[in-house]
Amino acid sequence: MSEYYTAQRTRNLYDQDEADPFKISRSKLDLFLSCPRCFYFDRKLGVGRPPGFPFSLNSAVDALLKKEFDSHRCNGTKHPLIEQYGIDARPIPHEDLDKWRHNFTGVQYLHEPTNLLVYGAIDDLWQNSKGEYIVVDYKATAKSEEITELNKDWHDGYKRQMEIYQWLLRKRGLKVSDTGYFVYCNGKADCDAFDKKLEFDVTLIPYKGNDSWVEKAVIDAHNCLTADIIPEASPDCDYCAYVNAINQQSHGR
Repeated sequence: MSEYYTAQRTRNLYDQDEADPFKISRSKLDLFLSCPRCFYFDRKLGVGRPPGFPFSLNSAVDALLKKEFDSHRCNGTKHPLIEQYGIDARPIPHEDLDKWRHNFTGVQYLHEPTNLLVYGAIDDLWQNSKGEYIVVDYKATAKSEEITELNKDWHDGYKRQMEIYQWLLRKRGLKVSDTGYFVYCNGKADCDAFDKKLEFDVTLIPYKGNDSWVEKAVIDAHNCLTADIIPEASPDCDYCAYVNAINQQSHGR
Protein backbone atom coordinates (compact mmCIF):
# COMPACT_ATOMS: atom_id res chain seq x y z
CA MET A 1 0.00 0.00 0.00
CA SER A 2 1.37 3.46 -0.91
CA GLU A 3 2.43 6.00 1.72
CA TYR A 4 -0.54 8.17 0.71
CA TYR A 5 -3.13 5.52 1.50
CA THR A 6 -1.32 4.42 4.64
CA ALA A 7 -1.49 8.01 5.90
CA GLN A 8 -5.14 8.28 4.87
CA ARG A 9 -6.03 5.28 7.02
CA THR A 10 -4.33 6.63 10.13
CA ARG A 11 -5.60 10.22 10.42
CA ASN A 12 -8.61 12.48 10.00
CA LEU A 13 -11.16 9.68 9.99
CA TYR A 14 -14.63 10.08 11.44
CA ASP A 15 -15.27 8.27 14.71
CA GLN A 16 -18.84 8.42 15.98
CA ASP A 17 -17.69 7.86 19.57
CA GLU A 18 -15.16 10.71 19.54
CA ALA A 19 -16.26 13.67 21.66
CA ASP A 20 -14.02 16.24 19.97
CA PRO A 21 -15.42 18.05 16.93
CA PHE A 22 -14.62 16.47 13.59
CA LYS A 23 -13.02 18.86 11.12
CA ILE A 24 -14.48 18.89 7.64
CA SER A 25 -13.07 21.22 5.03
CA ARG A 26 -14.97 23.08 2.37
CA SER A 27 -13.48 20.77 -0.26
CA LYS A 28 -14.60 17.63 1.63
CA LEU A 29 -18.14 18.99 1.87
CA ASP A 30 -18.01 19.54 -1.87
CA LEU A 31 -16.76 15.95 -2.26
CA PHE A 32 -19.88 14.76 -0.42
CA LEU A 33 -22.06 16.74 -2.82
CA SER A 34 -20.15 15.30 -5.76
CA CYS A 35 -20.32 11.67 -4.61
CA PRO A 36 -21.46 10.45 -1.15
CA ARG A 37 -19.75 7.11 -1.73
CA CYS A 38 -16.34 8.70 -2.36
CA PHE A 39 -16.89 10.94 0.66
CA TYR A 40 -17.71 7.94 2.88
CA PHE A 41 -14.65 6.01 1.69
CA ASP A 42 -12.47 9.08 2.27
CA ARG A 43 -13.63 10.39 5.66
CA LYS A 44 -14.92 7.16 7.22
CA LEU A 45 -12.78 4.37 5.77
CA GLY A 46 -9.59 6.23 4.91
CA VAL A 47 -9.54 5.48 1.17
CA GLY A 48 -9.43 8.78 -0.68
CA ARG A 49 -9.46 9.49 -4.36
CA PRO A 50 -5.99 9.45 -5.97
CA PRO A 51 -4.30 12.80 -5.30
CA GLY A 52 -3.99 15.23 -8.17
CA PHE A 53 -0.86 17.11 -9.15
CA PRO A 54 -0.29 20.41 -7.32
CA PHE A 55 -1.09 23.51 -9.35
CA SER A 56 2.14 25.37 -8.63
CA LEU A 57 1.53 28.16 -11.16
CA ASN A 58 -1.93 28.78 -9.69
CA SER A 59 -0.38 29.00 -6.23
CA ALA A 60 2.17 31.52 -7.49
CA VAL A 61 -0.59 33.67 -9.00
CA ASP A 62 -2.54 33.48 -5.73
CA ALA A 63 0.49 34.57 -3.70
CA LEU A 64 1.26 37.50 -5.99
CA LEU A 65 -2.36 38.67 -6.06
CA LYS A 66 -2.49 38.61 -2.27
CA LYS A 67 0.64 40.77 -2.09
CA GLU A 68 -0.81 43.16 -4.67
CA PHE A 69 -4.18 43.56 -2.96
CA ASP A 70 -2.51 43.70 0.47
CA SER A 71 -0.54 46.79 -0.59
CA HIS A 72 -3.85 48.57 -1.24
CA ARG A 73 -5.26 47.15 2.00
CA CYS A 74 -2.39 48.73 3.93
CA ASN A 75 -2.81 52.08 2.14
CA GLY A 76 -6.62 52.12 2.37
CA THR A 77 -6.89 52.48 -1.42
CA LYS A 78 -8.86 50.76 -4.15
CA HIS A 79 -7.09 48.34 -6.47
CA PRO A 80 -7.08 49.51 -10.14
CA LEU A 81 -9.19 46.46 -11.07
CA ILE A 82 -11.89 47.57 -8.61
CA GLU A 83 -11.71 51.09 -10.08
CA GLN A 84 -11.89 49.72 -13.63
CA TYR A 85 -15.13 47.85 -12.93
CA GLY A 86 -16.63 50.63 -10.81
CA ILE A 87 -17.14 48.37 -7.80
CA ASP A 88 -18.15 49.80 -4.43
CA ALA A 89 -15.47 47.97 -2.50
CA ARG A 90 -11.94 48.11 -1.16
CA PRO A 91 -9.63 45.51 0.41
CA ILE A 92 -10.26 45.68 4.14
CA PRO A 93 -7.97 44.82 7.07
CA HIS A 94 -9.21 42.25 9.56
CA GLU A 95 -7.36 40.84 12.55
CA ASP A 96 -8.21 37.27 11.52
CA LEU A 97 -7.52 37.58 7.79
CA ASP A 98 -4.15 35.79 7.87
CA LYS A 99 -5.72 32.87 9.76
CA TRP A 100 -8.73 32.81 7.44
CA ARG A 101 -6.39 32.57 4.44
CA HIS A 102 -4.42 29.63 5.83
CA ASN A 103 -5.38 26.28 4.30
CA PHE A 104 -5.36 24.32 7.57
CA THR A 105 -7.22 26.85 9.68
CA GLY A 106 -9.36 29.01 7.42
CA VAL A 107 -12.69 30.44 8.54
CA GLN A 108 -14.05 27.93 11.08
CA TYR A 109 -17.51 27.29 12.46
CA LEU A 110 -18.58 24.54 14.85
CA HIS A 111 -21.96 23.19 13.75
CA GLU A 112 -23.13 22.05 17.16
CA PRO A 113 -26.02 19.76 16.08
CA THR A 114 -23.55 17.55 14.18
CA ASN A 115 -20.32 18.38 16.06
CA LEU A 116 -18.69 19.06 12.68
CA LEU A 117 -16.11 21.84 12.56
CA VAL A 118 -16.56 23.23 9.05
CA TYR A 119 -13.75 25.36 7.64
CA GLY A 120 -12.49 26.89 4.43
CA ALA A 121 -9.66 29.24 3.42
CA ILE A 122 -10.65 32.43 1.62
CA ASP A 123 -8.37 34.32 -0.77
CA ASP A 124 -9.43 37.86 0.00
CA LEU A 125 -11.91 40.01 1.89
CA TRP A 126 -13.24 43.35 0.69
CA GLN A 127 -15.85 45.69 2.14
CA ASN A 128 -18.39 48.03 0.56
CA SER A 129 -19.73 51.38 1.75
CA LYS A 130 -22.61 49.63 3.55
CA GLY A 131 -20.13 47.87 5.82
CA GLU A 132 -20.82 44.51 4.17
CA TYR A 133 -17.90 42.11 3.81
CA ILE A 134 -17.31 40.75 0.31
CA VAL A 135 -15.81 37.32 -0.34
CA VAL A 136 -13.23 37.33 -3.13
CA ASP A 137 -11.72 34.28 -4.77
CA TYR A 138 -8.76 34.16 -7.15
CA LYS A 139 -8.76 31.86 -10.17
CA ALA A 140 -6.00 31.24 -12.71
CA THR A 141 -6.24 29.33 -15.98
CA ALA A 142 -5.17 29.44 -19.63
CA LYS A 143 -8.09 29.32 -22.04
CA SER A 144 -8.28 30.51 -25.63
CA GLU A 145 -11.63 32.23 -25.12
CA GLU A 146 -12.25 35.34 -23.05
CA ILE A 147 -13.63 34.56 -19.59
CA THR A 148 -16.31 37.02 -18.51
CA GLU A 149 -18.89 34.80 -16.78
CA LEU A 150 -19.23 31.51 -14.92
CA ASN A 151 -21.21 29.60 -17.54
CA LYS A 152 -19.54 26.17 -17.61
CA ASP A 153 -20.77 23.08 -15.76
CA TRP A 154 -17.55 22.87 -13.75
CA HIS A 155 -18.04 26.46 -12.62
CA ASP A 156 -20.79 25.18 -10.31
CA GLY A 157 -18.06 24.06 -7.92
CA TYR A 158 -16.68 27.60 -7.84
CA LYS A 159 -20.13 28.94 -6.99
CA ARG A 160 -20.60 26.44 -4.16
CA GLN A 161 -17.15 27.38 -2.87
CA MET A 162 -18.14 31.04 -2.71
CA GLU A 163 -21.43 30.24 -0.96
CA ILE A 164 -19.75 28.08 1.70
CA TYR A 165 -17.33 30.93 2.45
CA GLN A 166 -20.23 33.36 2.74
CA TRP A 167 -22.04 30.96 5.07
CA LEU A 168 -18.96 30.51 7.26
CA LEU A 169 -18.38 34.24 7.62
CA ARG A 170 -22.04 34.84 8.45
CA LYS A 171 -21.85 32.15 11.11
CA ARG A 172 -18.91 34.08 12.55
CA GLY A 173 -21.22 37.07 12.95
CA LEU A 174 -20.09 39.15 9.97
CA LYS A 175 -22.45 41.11 7.76
CA VAL A 176 -21.73 39.59 4.35
CA SER A 177 -22.80 40.80 0.92
CA ASP A 178 -24.67 38.28 -1.24
CA THR A 179 -22.42 39.32 -4.11
CA GLY A 180 -18.88 38.02 -4.15
CA TYR A 181 -16.22 38.39 -6.83
CA PHE A 182 -13.88 36.13 -8.75
CA VAL A 183 -10.60 37.67 -9.84
CA TYR A 184 -10.10 35.52 -12.94
CA CYS A 185 -6.60 35.47 -14.49
CA ASN A 186 -6.41 33.95 -17.97
CA GLY A 187 -2.91 33.21 -19.29
CA LYS A 188 -2.22 34.60 -22.76
CA ALA A 189 -0.75 32.21 -25.34
CA ASP A 190 -0.81 34.63 -28.29
CA CYS A 191 2.21 36.73 -27.31
CA ASP A 192 5.17 36.90 -29.71
CA ALA A 193 7.58 35.37 -27.21
CA PHE A 194 7.80 34.02 -23.69
CA ASP A 195 10.65 36.32 -22.56
CA LYS A 196 10.68 34.70 -19.11
CA LYS A 197 7.22 35.98 -18.21
CA LEU A 198 3.62 34.89 -18.56
CA GLU A 199 1.03 37.59 -19.22
CA PHE A 200 -2.61 37.40 -18.13
CA ASP A 201 -5.92 38.97 -19.00
CA VAL A 202 -7.62 39.69 -15.68
CA THR A 203 -11.39 40.00 -15.33
CA LEU A 204 -13.56 40.65 -12.29
CA ILE A 205 -16.64 38.43 -12.30
CA PRO A 206 -19.48 39.10 -9.84
CA TYR A 207 -21.53 36.25 -8.44
CA LYS A 208 -24.64 36.58 -6.29
CA GLY A 209 -24.54 33.65 -3.91
CA ASN A 210 -27.27 31.82 -2.04
CA ASP A 211 -25.98 29.84 0.94
CA SER A 212 -29.38 28.47 2.01
CA TRP A 213 -28.34 24.93 0.98
CA VAL A 214 -25.19 24.73 3.12
CA GLU A 215 -26.83 23.91 6.47
CA LYS A 216 -28.68 20.92 4.97
CA ALA A 217 -25.51 19.74 3.22
CA VAL A 218 -23.63 19.71 6.55
CA ILE A 219 -26.42 17.69 8.19
CA ASP A 220 -26.63 15.30 5.24
CA ALA A 221 -22.84 14.80 5.28
CA HIS A 222 -23.02 13.98 8.99
CA ASN A 223 -25.84 11.47 8.36
CA CYS A 224 -23.65 9.88 5.70
CA LEU A 225 -20.74 9.50 8.13
CA THR A 226 -22.90 7.96 10.86
CA ALA A 227 -24.54 5.44 8.52
CA ASP A 228 -23.60 1.76 8.84
CA ILE A 229 -23.78 1.10 5.12
CA ILE A 230 -21.70 2.49 2.26
CA PRO A 231 -23.87 4.88 0.23
CA GLU A 232 -24.60 4.54 -3.46
CA ALA A 233 -22.23 6.21 -5.87
CA SER A 234 -23.23 9.33 -7.71
CA PRO A 235 -24.21 8.40 -11.30
CA ASP A 236 -21.85 11.13 -12.55
CA CYS A 237 -18.82 10.00 -10.53
CA ASP A 238 -16.00 9.05 -12.91
CA TYR A 239 -13.96 7.54 -10.05
CA CYS A 240 -16.68 5.10 -9.03
CA ALA A 241 -17.43 4.28 -12.66
CA TYR A 242 -13.77 3.43 -13.16
CA VAL A 243 -13.66 1.18 -10.08
CA ASN A 244 -16.87 -0.57 -11.16
CA ALA A 245 -15.46 -1.17 -14.63
CA ILE A 246 -12.27 -2.65 -13.16
CA ASN A 247 -14.28 -4.92 -10.85
CA GLN A 248 -16.48 -6.12 -13.69
CA GLN A 249 -13.47 -6.95 -15.84
CA SER A 250 -11.74 -8.70 -12.94
CA HIS A 251 -14.78 -10.80 -12.06
CA GLY A 252 -15.26 -11.72 -15.71
CA ARG A 253 -11.87 -13.39 -15.98
